Amino acid sequence: MSIPDLNLLITLDVLLAEGSVARAARRLRLSPSAMSRALARLRETMGDPLLVRAGRGLVPTPRALEIREQVAQLVQGAESVLRPVQILKLKQLVRTFTLRTSDGFVENFGPKLIARIHGEAPGVRIRFVQKTEKSSAALRDGSVDLETGVVDETTGPEVRTRALFRDHLIGAVQMGHALCIGKITAARYAAGRHILVSRKGLEKGDPDEALAAVDLTREISTIVSGFSAALALARDSDLIATVPRRHTENLRSGMYSFSLPVSTPEFTVSMLWHPRMDGDAAHRWLRGCVLAVCTE
Repeated sequence: MSIPDLNLLITLDVLLAEGSVARAARRLRLSPSAMSRALARLRETMGDPLLVRAGRGLVPTPRALEIREQVAQLVQGAESVLRPVQILKLKQLVRTFTLRTSDGFVENFGPKLIARIHGEAPGVRIRFVQKTEKSSAALRDGSVDLETGVVDETTGPEVRTRALFRDHLIGAVQMGHALCIGKITAARYAAGRHILVSRKGLEKGDPDEALAAVDLTREISTIVSGFSAALALARDSDLIATVPRRHTENLRSGMYSFSLPVSTPEFTVSMLWHPRMDGDAAHRWLRGCVLAVCTE
């Protein structure tokens, strides 16, 4: 029995992650023609086209989707076995980590995270970037080291996750608002003028579905893309902002916050990373710092 060329696993992993012969070639520092020949060998070896033309791009076959995570784990496991043992010396570590975070994370958890990291590894720098969409492509290509958010169907199947905290929606208004006095009923909440937070520009959210269940609707006066903008508007107007409690704790300083009079789903905020970073000692340390700060 002939031994298969195990180098093809690395090529297959990159091709399935990138979904492009050209991008895979750049990542492996090969010519496009060499990568095309490697794909042809993979197709012949596996008896499946793996990637097929769809318009101007390539899409994975059902077989490719079935094995993508398994292939990634095999490659990561092999790299971990072959990687020399390194003792992490935090005081000597010089590195920049890029964290892609949802709106409000930096304001609430950033100061403690930076202080913790500086105290343990003063040569480490954190670069925060705003999470404007939920694609896992930035984790795959390495432009983002770690991100936070809610895991859903858009999360890449190979992405690793670890829950950080549970969160839920609350209301926030400026001090002196009518809702600061008396019991806040569903009718009183619905009767106010509201700010809707939606990155996708939707015109309804979870509170609207909850209000509809009791035959109420609320007036959406404005739509913004982030919690910071919603609270900035509510702080200086009679508008009502409905935002996550943990994510906006510092942002709501000096405002009146209240529990919603209707039931909306809780959600879990997690950190996400690509499996190739599992064996990276410095990355493991970073994940530990983020987890510690978010669970304090």
